[in-house]
Amino acid sequence: MHDKALYYIKKLQLKKHLEGGYFREIYRAGDLVLIDAPSKRLKRNFSTSIYFLLAGKQISAFHKLNADEIWHFYDGGPVKIYIIDPDGKFAEVVLGKKTEKGEVFQTTIKKNHWFAAEVLSKRSFVLVGCTVSPGFDFSDFELGRRDEMIKIFPQHQLLIEKFTLK
Repeated sequence: MHDKALYYIKKLQLKKHLEGGYFREIYRAGDLVLIDAPSKRLKRNFSTSIYFLLAGKQISAFHKLNADEIWHFYDGGPVKIYIIDPDGKFAEVVLGKKTEKGEVFQTTIKKNHWFAAEVLSKRSFVLVGCTVSPGFDFSDFELGRRDEMIKIFPQHQLLIEKFTLK
């Protein structure tokens, strides 16, 4: 693993994430908001944020949230985020520091959109921040199931096979 990735994992006290990579929550707003969910209203923190790190061949597997998530680029090489909206429309965004090459410093993934990510250089790493609003709650997190996603989005089968966990 890249030396600087190891440094950040130790310095920022990052732990393994179930979708891949490493993370640590760094902020959870004290204020709560009510959100509408099927047949009920739920309380969520106004906002949360984490550090998130991918190194080498690690991926962030397809998952979706019931809230918008903003990714902020901090350090390392570029990371590509693959996004499938609820209707199956595909988009990709590259976060990085080379804006002259079309890379961006931040992007927003809308709620209920499936997304996955990978570091473009397998010899590198990426450190990002992820801000979720309303705040993240594991009950609002869904990890992609390969067979189910392929049934819904057969046009994206190769991508889904690459970015779902076995």
